Order: sequence, then structure tokens, then C-alpha cells
Amino acid sequence: MTTVEIPGSKSVTARALFLAAAADGTSTLHRPLGPLTEALRTLGVDLRHEEAEGHHPLRIAAAGVRGGELTLDASLSSQYLTALLLLGPLTEQGLRITVTELVSAPYVEITVAMMRAFGATVTRTGQVFEVAPGGYRATAYPVEPDASTASYFFAAAALTGRELTVPGLGKGALQGDLGFVEVLSRMGARVDVDTDRVTVRGPRDGRLSGLTVDMRDISDTMPTLAAIAPFADGPVRIENVANTRIKECDRLDACAGNLRLLGIDVATGHDWIEIRPGTPRGAALASHGDHRMVMSFSVTGLRTPGITFDDPGCVRKTFPEFHEVFGRLREEWATAG
Repeated sequence: MTTVEIPGSKSVTARALFLAAAADGTSTLHRPLGPLTEALRTLGVDLRHEEAEGHHPLRIAAAGVRGGELTLDASLSSQYLTALLLLGPLTEQGLRITVTELVSAPYVEITVAMMRAFGATVTRTGQVFEVAPGGYRATAYPVEPDASTASYFFAAAALTGRELTVPGLGKGALQGDLGFVEVLSRMGARVDVDTDRVTVRGPRDGRLSGLTVDMRDISDTMPTLAAIAPFADGPVRIENVANTRIKECDRLDACAGNLRLLGIDVATGHDWIEIRPGTPRGAALASHGDHRMVMSFSVTGLRTPGITFDDPGCVRKTFPEFHEVFGRLREEWATAG
């Protein structure tokens, strides 16, 4: 059995806006987020797009945030809501946020739990979130291993018929992306979730089952599933993932493009991708500057020699040592036979 230590869960880029808004002075950001910037304007923050409206760069002239009530559409990213929730305790009046649509809801639950651990008062009634003013207090806070990053290693075990354990994740884990192991279980892998660890063992013959799965709440693991989907014995259809089109790249199109380079038959729609069974061939794949493209299709490379990437170093965003750790895993399994 192989054990892999996974780095702590990642920070969220949208939170840079909350930090800038809560501070004094002027900040310039180069990755603005439309619904979030409009929400902050509603709260009295001076936000200006220095070029075309809705496009970066964005300048924030902040002197604290008044707070109050607002309505938010978080159908494209839960980051819009989590950033505002984190801001709430630092406002003068607190926040009352009515959410019309929400994607990746487990990330919101992580944020609320963390805020409460740091002394914030957060309540939720249906789609209404209320945050009291009062700031935060220092505390010791354990950080779980990143379940999104763990998905590549779980997928590697499922694809190769090996057994792999990730410590630090288990029953009671806050991260929704741990739900990816349930998808692997549906495909034929054996999954054991203990109190402080998760173990995945792939089918001995390496054959996975096709399936249709809604990944709205675990959409960061969509590329991981797409990368192993060609090895299933039937089509793999991933639905309700339109929000993946506005990540570091359009992940639906990026996955489809890379799979086609590998010789795999793929179809996509606005919020879905369907991958048909096939035998991938080696190819030079496009990273699109997206760490998830490289880490996901590295798993494909366990059964397909000759896969390369135009920007393998983009993994530095969340896991700078990924290639070294993944390489050691390959060597360990190759040695074990």
C-alpha cells in the first residue's frame, strides 16, 4: 500500500478582493470578478475598472466597508460568496447576503466553519447568510490536506489497480471534493473512508465502469475524471459543470481538446462533456496555464507513454513539488511490479 502526503487546501483567489476592500489605501488587481465587484460597490467600496468596464485591471480605493444588505448571484463561482462572507466581520454593520444561485456549495460550508473557528458569528437561513460585525480572534487552526489535489492520486490508484492512502482526510472532512472518491467507487474502485485517512484501490484488471455523474459541487475534480475516462468500459458523461468554463481556462474545452489530441472521441455542450472509451496515444498536450490540466493528464500518462505538456511548471500554483511526488509514485509502483 502506498501513502501520499498532500499539501494543505488552497487559498481562494477571490479573497484578494476582500482583503483589498477591508484595508486602507489603494490596491490594483489584475483578475477582477464581475459579480463580486458589483457586490462590493453596493457596500460602498470605490471600485474602478481602469480600462473597459468589467475587465482588468481593477483599482480599489478603500477606507473600510460599511456593510449592509445585498443580493448575489454565485452561480458561476462560490468564491464570490465566500469572499463576501470573510469580509463580513470586518464591516461596520455586518452583512446580510441573499444568494439567488449557488455552485460548489461545500466550499461555502468550509468557509463558514473556518470563520466560526476564528470567532465570527455566521448564520444561514435557506439562501440568506448573515454575518455579524466584530472581527476575528486568533486561534490554532488545523488545515486539511487539499482534497482536490488528492483526486489525482486517488485516480492514479483507480486507473492502475494499485492501493493508495492519503492521511489527514476522512470522515468529517470539510471539503466537498473528497466526494470524488464516491465517483471512483461507482466506477469500480474500492474506497475506504476512515476517521483520519482515505484509501482507494483500483480494480485489479484496470477496467473502470462508465457512468453519468453530476459534478456541480465537486467541479474542480472534473478534469481528473475526464483524464481517466477513456479507460472506462463505457461512456463517461459529466454534467452540470458550466462553471468550469471560467476557471484558469475553459476547462470543458481544454479537456476536450487534449482528449482529442490523445485520439479520444469527445462531445461537449454548455455544461457537459461526454468521453467515449478508447486507447489514448502519446501527444503534446496544452496546459492552458492551468495546473489542473497538467496534474489531471499526468494520471493519463500512467497508462499512456509519450504524454508531454507545454507548461509543466504551472503546477506551482497549488503543488510546486507535484512532478517530483508523482514521479516517485510511478517509480515505486514500477519497482513493485
